[in-house]
Amino acid sequence: MDDLEQIQQARAVYDALGDATFRALVETFYHRVEADPVLRPIFPADLSEGREKQYLFLVQYFGGPATYTERYGHPMLRRRHFPFAIDQAARDAWLGHMLAAIDEVGIPEPQAAILRDYFTRFSPMMINR
Repeated sequence: MDDLEQIQQARAVYDALGDATFRALVETFYHRVEADPVLRPIFPADLSEGREKQYLFLVQYFGGPATYTERYGHPMLRRRHFPFAIDQAARDAWLGHMLAAIDEVGIPEPQAAILRDYFTRFSPMMINR
């Protein structure tokens, strides 16, 4: 599958899953982060802004409304994450929690595979230490 096909597939995910599923995914992921000894120190004390930004970004990336860009501008993910010390262990913990959240929420195939593929491909780019 080429990049254009991957982008088109990703943009269809929101229509298939709906808004509530993305909310549940983010809430489930952040619940796991709250208890993680590797990740919790990297995140700010108040997780509410991060939850909302992650939700808006995922909705937009996977075909929903472009509210993230309207509120915050271009995502520039690597740049926005640079102030946070993200090493291989943090990336691995982050990805593990996100993949587990996909399963815990019960996201069906093929959407679960599309999400897993995106997070697996994107997460190494956040490593900055």
